[in-house]
Amino acid sequence: MQKVDVSKHTLVPKHTKIGEKERKELFEKYAIELKELPRMLLTDPSIQELDVKEGDIIKIVRHSATAGSHTFYRRVVSK
Repeated sequence: MQKVDVSKHTLVPKHTKIGEKERKELFEKYAIELKELPRMLLTDPSIQELDVKEGDIIKIVRHSATAGSHTFYRRVVSK
């Protein structure tokens, strides 16, 4: 069976792993901690190609023809 890369699908928003600098800026801007971010499973198909580990933060940018673009952040968890 052929493996499907879901990140290439047009309906899947752009997922990227953020670096330490952007992570620090995110926590300072919103005055939050890692545990306050919504969770995303390590096994999520949309992040399989990103080489992520538990505790990493994923930036998700969703585009809309009517609303423009919105950025969301998720923390990676194992379960």
